[in-house]
Amino acid sequence: MIITFLGGESFKVSFGDTTLAFNPISKDSKLATAKYGADIVLSSLNHPDMNGVDQVSFGDKKAFAITSPGEYEVKGVFIKGFGSESHYDGAKASNEKRINTIYSVSLEGMNICFLGALDQTELPKEADEGLDGVDILFVPIGGNGVLDPAKAYKLAVSLEPKLIIPMHYGDIGGKDALKAFLKEAGENPKATTKLTLKKKDLEGKDAEVAVLEKE
Repeated sequence: MIITFLGGESFKVSFGDTTLAFNPISKDSKLATAKYGADIVLSSLNHPDMNGVDQVSFGDKKAFAITSPGEYEVKGVFIKGFGSESHYDGAKASNEKRINTIYSVSLEGMNICFLGALDQTELPKEADEGLDGVDILFVPIGGNGVLDPAKAYKLAVSLEPKLIIPMHYGDIGGKDALKAFLKEAGENPKATTKLTLKKKDLEGKDAEVAVLEKE
């Protein structure tokens, strides 16, 4: 499995001939977009920063789009989506509740949990009960409508993942959020542009933090 960070909450996850796109950035966003071909696209929130489905259908790749809670099986990949709330991009000030989908994805013997634009300090009951042993956790840390660094780390460790990948900071959230999150974790890992993982690489890890630089 190869994980690549493309800014905001946008990640490309490739394994074999299959590519997953998490929260690709739309051309209507102020964030920089990345165009590539994906087989499956998962969008947590209907917002230009995270709903760029059109950006990942490219060449001979026509992405199967998943944009809401439910259970899915696509190309041998098992996916569960759980509904939660988000107040991203000023929604809290306007008292607007947006549906944020938390995704659980099983592939190559590893379980990925992608929290999206979550701002709740506890997972909804359905998600809490539906997650089966998290190996890799993607958690938003930037505040301003998503979890802030302290709350993000507290929730992350409560899910007992083997690896934590922080997201939603810098170009999309608090500029100092990563520094604060790493302080909470007591870690200072070297950032990398790509993360290559096999199941055996996660053995013995306990809530270890990995930082990805934007490609």
